[in-house]
Amino acid sequence: MNIPSVDGERLWQTLMEMARIGATERGGSCRLALTEEDRQGRDLFVSWARELGCAITIDSMGNIFVRRGGKDQDAAPVITGSHLDTQPTGGRFDGVYGVLAGLEVLRTLHDADIATQRPVEVVVWTNEEGSRFQPAMIGSGVFADQLDQGHAYAQTDGDGVTLGQALERIGYKGEVPCEPRPVHAYLETHIEQGPVLEAEDKVVGVVTGIQGIRWFQCKVRGINAHAGTTPMEVRRDPLLGASRMVEAIDRAARTLRPDAVSTVGMFRVSPGSINVINEEVAFSLDVRCPDAAALETLVKEIRLACERVAGDMGLQLEMDEIWYSPPTAFADPVIDAVERSAAALAHPHRRIVSGAGHDAKYMADICPTGMIFIPCKDGISHNEIEYAEPEHITAGADVLLRTILELAGQN
Repeated sequence: MNIPSVDGERLWQTLMEMARIGATERGGSCRLALTEEDRQGRDLFVSWARELGCAITIDSMGNIFVRRGGKDQDAAPVITGSHLDTQPTGGRFDGVYGVLAGLEVLRTLHDADIATQRPVEVVVWTNEEGSRFQPAMIGSGVFADQLDQGHAYAQTDGDGVTLGQALERIGYKGEVPCEPRPVHAYLETHIEQGPVLEAEDKVVGVVTGIQGIRWFQCKVRGINAHAGTTPMEVRRDPLLGASRMVEAIDRAARTLRPDAVSTVGMFRVSPGSINVINEEVAFSLDVRCPDAAALETLVKEIRLACERVAGDMGLQLEMDEIWYSPPTAFADPVIDAVERSAAALAHPHRRIVSGAGHDAKYMADICPTGMIFIPCKDGISHNEIEYAEPEHITAGADVLLRTILELAGQN
């Protein structure tokens, strides 16, 4: 089978052009979901797709599907893609690489006049990051019928704007229902967001699944009082209690097993005055592990440790779970196809489990799914200095092209 190579320089330039939208001072990107910057990024992607003569569909969650027809137009498509939204201080590659690698595949097929048996689609998922609206991966979650659309629309950002309002505001609330449909296979190309591939000098990660993730919103309540007149021994300080809980959360993950992690990423104090002992502290909790039973054990240990701190200090504690993403295994036929493509291109590769959540997690609920990883410098992601080498960017896209051609059928 004669398979062309992608145009790596074109792909790199496309990534850099997208990165100018929402560019930050330290070289990263800030395109929070459904903001003006997100709209501009979506518009640019759509304009590139139109240049290829692709059909464009926007569903009721704002997910964008770009379709290149196949010889059998009624066949279930092979879909690839990821997301364009970023963290507030995000990088130039997380998510967007998977979208634009998919676009580069379509460009390569177009330039080489290659017809596939099945249609091939590239998707942009809405609100993957979960930074502006929680939980993460909302667009793909609704598409896979794992999240309720009405509930998704009602989620608010820090300013009280709902996701539904934001969709309408940027003009990406489509009329096509966001719901499951037949998909032959789904592929997502991504930077690893960790250090394993770089440390082992591998060019491609053949992803076998995604570890389990549980998110909590936690509140610690005490008694606010005057900072100068309240003796230390009678204080019921929720900030001190929350700080001790953070230490306990960190300790629990470190002692359970090497692949368990726990993170407190958001902290909010109230009333937050320099000379007042706070009344309430709210913080987020992210707990992850590839094994479901171990993840449950870790959560129980964290909860007990936090309750012990609250009891000892006379504080009230609430731990409300807002999201659970069970460990997900990808489909062997797709995993094997990715591995064959990496081997055919002679790229050093290894099988790997994803530590981060991705839209592929929800797609695995409705169709055979796989992912392709490439290294990122020092394993750093969700950071403005996030970086991937141009040759690795090209290599991942070439593996994607070969795998899509195997799954979609080349005539």
